[in-house]
Amino acid sequence: MATLATILRKFDREGAEPRRMEMAQPNPYLLRALPNEDIFFYTKRVDNSRLVREPDPRAKSECWSTIGAVCAVAAVLITSLVPGVAGITAGYQVEALKQERVRLLNERRGLEVEEAKLRGPERLEQLARDQHMVSPKPDQIVNLNTNASEGTVAFNATGKKAK
Repeated sequence: MATLATILRKFDREGAEPRRMEMAQPNPYLLRALPNEDIFFYTKRVDNSRLVREPDPRAKSECWSTIGAVCAVAAVLITSLVPGVAGITAGYQVEALKQERVRLLNERRGLEVEEAKLRGPERLEQLARDQHMVSPKPDQIVNLNTNASEGTVAFNATGKKAK
């Protein structure tokens, strides 16, 4: 019977062929296999919390050397920049003093004008009139005579002479 099944299949090729063609065509949307896709890596958790790093005897000296080098570079930079900064600061101070000088000269001019107004003859006459000041009479004037031989500097001419 097995031979009969193969004979019948020979005559029934038209129905079987399309099924074979469907199976023979690959799916165009399938991806290729990735390389090493069949390898499995097992990961194990490692606890290194109990481990202590061995101290490096050179690390401490390297650290201090680095700190010293940075401080030296900072000192060189600061000493090279200080004169420039001081010059800029001095320039600002000079400009501020120039402006203050101009302001003081303007104030001085204003005060001189005001003083001239207050010392003017018109102002003095006005003050004398306001305070009832008048010119002294001739008998109110006292002349001072200096007599170096007697040692007296001044004396009243109307009174007795001092001996």
